[in-house]
Amino acid sequence: MWIYEKKLQYPVRVSKCDPRMAKFLMEQYGGADGELAAALRYLNQRYTIPDRVIGLLTDIGTEEFAHLEMIATMVYKLTKDASPAQLEEAGLGAHFANHDHALFYNNAAGVPWTATYIQAKGDPIADLYEDIAAEEKARATYQWLIDMTDDVDLQDGLKFLREREIIHSLRFREAVEILKEARDEQKVF
Repeated sequence: MWIYEKKLQYPVRVSKCDPRMAKFLMEQYGGADGELAAALRYLNQRYTIPDRVIGLLTDIGTEEFAHLEMIATMVYKLTKDASPAQLEEAGLGAHFANHDHALFYNNAAGVPWTATYIQAKGDPIADLYEDIAAEEKARATYQWLIDMTDDVDLQDGLKFLREREIIHSLRFREAVEILKEARDEQKVF
């Protein structure tokens, strides 16, 4: 189903070692409204969504994995040169004690990722509204992350991700309208 191209969807640059910012970015790695939760949510929901919009969930779910890879790259670049003392000072001491510099799916507070973050009601319109909300929450989080750093290189990648969340939200809104129209069509038997 996938062809993996060995490059990021958008270039990831950081201008300095910043474990504090890496800790905050973990929200988009393993948080409730992060990229892993989004990818799994959409790829799971596509099995019970009408054929008219199944491709949309597949496309966006796949793109969310590309965003997950970008976040992982950001976190890695922000922490790769950090000492254990710097990690501890940034609030990542427990993470370092458990995982060294390895990434682990948890949010900014260190709470591990859980499948309870993803929803699938089975009602296509309800699921799509859930998806719109997830995209809008991710957009807001990206804006807050942009506001938390003075690293213009990092801001550039975060702005790209924020804009993609807006596009995804718009596409899900279009899908809702497509399904509402189909639902309201007069059925002749």
